[in-house]
Amino acid sequence: MNRDDTISAIGAITLELLAAREPTASVCPSEVARALAVDPAEWRALMPEVRRVAALLAEQGLIRVTRGDATVHALSEGGPIRLRRPAAN
Repeated sequence: MNRDDTISAIGAITLELLAAREPTASVCPSEVARALAVDPAEWRALMPEVRRVAALLAEQGLIRVTRGDATVHALSEGGPIRLRRPAAN
C-alpha cells in the first residue's frame, strides 16, 4: 500500500469507526491503526500517520481531537488523544 492509499484508508476507517458508535462516543487512534494492521509492530508504526491524518480530518471539520474535555491539535504533545465526531452546531 502506498502512502496515498494509507492516508485514504486511515481517513476512511476513522470515519467508519466513528459512524458505528454513539454520537458522543470516541475512537482511540490505536483502534484505527489496528484496523489496518494486526501485527503490533506494524500498527504501532502507523500511529504517527494516524495522528497526521487525524489532524487533517480535524482541519476539514470532519472530526474533533480531544485530550480529556479539551479540543487539541492531533500532533500536540501532552498525552493520549481521542477522535470524536465534530461538535454539533
